[in-house]
Amino acid sequence: MAIATETQTQQEIQQTSQLQAVAGGIAAPEGFQVSGVKAGIKNMEKPDVALIVSQVPATVAAMMTTNVVKAAPIQWCQTVLSQQSKVSAIVVNSGNANACTGKQGMVHAHQMAETTASALGLDLHQILVSSTGVIGVPLPIEKVLAGIQNAATVLSDTADKAEDAATAIMTTDTYTKQVAVTVEIGGKIVTIGGIAKGSGMIHPNMATMLAFVTTDADIEQSLLQKALQESVADSYHMISVDGDTSTNDMVAVLANGLAENQTITEENEDFAKFKTALQYVNQTLAQQIAKDGEGATKFLAVTVKGAATKQDAQALGRAVVSSSLVKAAFYGEDANWGRIIGAMGTAGVNFDTTLVSMTATSSQGELEFLKAGVPLPFDEAHAKQVLSEKDIAVTIQLVDGTAQATAWGCDLSHEYVSINGDYRT
Repeated sequence: MAIATETQTQQEIQQTSQLQAVAGGIAAPEGFQVSGVKAGIKNMEKPDVALIVSQVPATVAAMMTTNVVKAAPIQWCQTVLSQQSKVSAIVVNSGNANACTGKQGMVHAHQMAETTASALGLDLHQILVSSTGVIGVPLPIEKVLAGIQNAATVLSDTADKAEDAATAIMTTDTYTKQVAVTVEIGGKIVTIGGIAKGSGMIHPNMATMLAFVTTDADIEQSLLQKALQESVADSYHMISVDGDTSTNDMVAVLANGLAENQTITEENEDFAKFKTALQYVNQTLAQQIAKDGEGATKFLAVTVKGAATKQDAQALGRAVVSSSLVKAAFYGEDANWGRIIGAMGTAGVNFDTTLVSMTATSSQGELEFLKAGVPLPFDEAHAKQVLSEKDIAVTIQLVDGTAQATAWGCDLSHEYVSINGDYRT
């Protein structure tokens, strides 16, 4: 099986890896039921409490926020994961982060787990808890607990319930983020599905994003964690909207083994297939997050080639998509490529600055800025046309090695300020 590279499109990855896109999102894998209900936390006519449940205990892998300030649900999950290698359910609320809420916040996280366990007939420590929304406001716990009890009564493996769950975890997102694929592993069809939320406070090393992935693959916990960490490095850690990170971000994968493939216990071909499929799911969700950046009008894919190491390529790409000046230039459709190379210089990476080549491409054509360190003249009208499109790819060619990586981001608009200026009110 061919292993996908960082610069392949999602369609190319799907084709080279023999992945099949399927409907159903997070409910697509065998043995998972989900729901999303309106509990009134956000005072909107949309779901704001979600449940994700495996019919059998599932092997779990997770990664949490790198922010020193960690919300109560994150602390609850860290405790559970330090003691358990399998869990059965994830409960999520949006509209309130339950962060910086003191001892009461931990009480509320415990109550969310306890109510979920009681409603599903599970042990308390089989439940992961997640929250997202406004920081520093006590959780309206009675609404949340009533929502959990309601959600437990309407669990299903249907696509509409997956959509409800994906909606229930959103905050400033403008659309749901879902994906599901199948791949053949050991003669069995394995399915991986996922949902995510994220629109603002998005930055490398994760951010105010949540991602939940389910799979019916049978895989050892250590290898599931390894696959997740490597996948996150090339997906959620390679996106930036605004340079801020949050107190609540997490990504969790549940693998219940109901596909009945031979247990993946070593880094063999089966593991490679699983990891590629997981990478496809996480990269798709990460790109959807970047495209839905708060107030965004452009989706930027920045590929760095010819770096000395993959880590260098990643750092340079992240520096470009994280730059407020670069993002503002793309919003203004201004071909100010000097901001791009200036951002590269802040990445802490040594590279030959005298031989850099750079192009921007959209459906309106290609715009070559720099070739082997020599600035190239370009037509401003053509440049404006190329940069007027929503999807723009920037390719940066170095001469320091053979490594490459792609980072994703968006522009920085007036609307971003408007959204965040009145987010709490």
